[in-house]
Amino acid sequence: MKNDEWGRYPRTKKKGSDKSIDEIIKDLKKPPFPHSDYRERSLKIHGLICAKCGREFDYQNRHLLTVHHKDGNHLNNPPDGSNWENLCVYCHDDEHTRNLLGNYLGNEEDTGGKK
Repeated sequence: MKNDEWGRYPRTKKKGSDKSIDEIIKDLKKPPFPHSDYRERSLKIHGLICAKCGREFDYQNRHLLTVHHKDGNHLNNPPDGSNWENLCVYCHDDEHTRNLLGNYLGNEEDTGGKK
């Protein structure tokens, strides 16, 4: 064995790919999920405004605007955008913590305030 093959663990030889470079580049350029462009579609459909607080956004701060799935299913992305609402990061956080707080307070009332 050569000196560069020695080490803590034996190195395995890398297998070459049967794909051409063009095919590899094409695969890398594909979006990771089939419906990964739903954010851009929602921003075009609903505009750059928070549906909850009404704050308006522009192209410089639009990264603070998120897309909330009304039914909670991130795979449910209809073309008409009926399952989406654009929320600012603060309202989106409030929307997702609202149920947690409700569940916590609901459990507290059921036990008479004792845990």
